[in-house]
Amino acid sequence: MRDINQDAFSINEQELMQYYGYKGAYGRIKLRCRFAKTWILHTIAYSTPFSGHAIRLQRLRGVKIGKNCHISPYVLIDLIYPQLVTVGDNVTIGSNTLIFAHANPTTNIFLKKNSYPRKVEPITIKSGAILFPGCIITAGVIIGENSLVGAGSVVFEDVPDYCVVVGNPARVVKRIDH
Repeated sequence: MRDINQDAFSINEQELMQYYGYKGAYGRIKLRCRFAKTWILHTIAYSTPFSGHAIRLQRLRGVKIGKNCHISPYVLIDLIYPQLVTVGDNVTIGSNTLIFAHANPTTNIFLKKNSYPRKVEPITIKSGAILFPGCIITAGVIIGENSLVGAGSVVFEDVPDYCVVVGNPARVVKRIDH
């Protein structure tokens, strides 16, 4: 059983090294330093009650964040690929929201090799969007301009501009007149 877990770890590490263009022992050190930096910055940003401070720390991690945004405490933005998350201007992100630019069956080699490889795709949250507390935004999703994502919603597909989505999976329940 230990060999399977060890092998899964090696596969995941190799995928990440390839993505970031790292090679060899020095590449492994660079990868681990990169994640140590992003983890430290995330940990501080995650628990700060000051939105401006959280935004500065997330930007240092590589998250692209526009002007006049608000990020509540306890927001988790992808720990491995923060640079793939783009947030427009005037966006509000509620507490306990999770934003993942990747999906990966980390330790299940069978699934990883058979139809469920690592998925890494950017996330865009357009200007004026509001993500209410407890949302989950998955890899490759675009949240439309001036759209609302209801509390606890799980978003697997793009949200059109000027819409309200709710549920798991999130679905459009209202169009906003503009």
